Amino acid sequence: MSRTTPTGPPSRESMGQRFVAGVLRRVLRLTLGATFRAGAPVQQQRRRLRQVTRLTLPPRGTRFSAADCGGVPGEWTSAGSLPPATLTVLYLHGGGYCTGSPATHRAITGHLAAACGARVFAADYRLAPEHPFPAAVDDAVAAYRGLLAEGIEPGSVIVAGDSAGGGLSVAMAVRVRDLGLPAPRALVLFSPWVDLTLAEVGPAPPGEVMLNRPWVRQCAQAYAAGRDLREPLLSPVGAELRDLPPTLIQVGTDELLLPDSRRLHERLRAAGVPVRLEEFEARWHVFQAHAGLLADADRAIESVARFVRAPVAA
Repeated sequence: MSRTTPTGPPSRESMGQRFVAGVLRRVLRLTLGATFRAGAPVQQQRRRLRQVTRLTLPPRGTRFSAADCGGVPGEWTSAGSLPPATLTVLYLHGGGYCTGSPATHRAITGHLAAACGARVFAADYRLAPEHPFPAAVDDAVAAYRGLLAEGIEPGSVIVAGDSAGGGLSVAMAVRVRDLGLPAPRALVLFSPWVDLTLAEVGPAPPGEVMLNRPWVRQCAQAYAAGRDLREPLLSPVGAELRDLPPTLIQVGTDELLLPDSRRLHERLRAAGVPVRLEEFEARWHVFQAHAGLLADADRAIESVARFVRAPVAA
């Protein structure tokens, strides 16, 4: 089954939410828009991203602890006021395969832990250009193996990721299937980047606040390191997608990578995978990071919580 569920036109927002969205747009343009620039030194980009994401808000009572899973460093996230978690989320952060870390995505992992009643392991997978493909895929699979080695049932593991981490989640699921490992319970993808060729990505729409085509192309080249960008684990929209877990895709309509989400949705449907696409009108790339401030982000996280409880209903 497949269902597309837009949130409705922005004219239905309250005045307060329009103000919040407007402020967030301006702040993101000034900060992340200036951070993700082609030609800027990658260490500078990483440093600026760490600084900017300190402004995001994990829910109160969320705990973060450094850990290692399957030889991959990262951190566990848990919501302290909840009963013992029955679900585990393996989270793969975004950042174009070149930037980002568990620390930069704590707002998302914290809200996922609280809303889903889950423990979240955010993998600090290796980044390009120092560690090009397939390092990230290898680390994601190793982290998943590590969860299973700890006795966690695959049927209780959700693999989630945003942007490049969303594409990495799909690539990891393909690799897990091909290795004959048990599949995770579900995939949750926020604005996944699944085609590094950018074949169907045009100029950034007016509402895009952080991504631009030159920077995204530079990241693709750094990660691929000379390999064919069409390789299935680099651009998993072109992979064989049969027998993947039920999948939820969320994307905003004001972002550069909207075509990737729509194409992945259609490819999964064609492969017989239960998949649901949720498009949020007039929202930007990975707007879920603003849960606790933005009503649409709260609704998106709540939808994830409902989905992971019953993923076959996609």
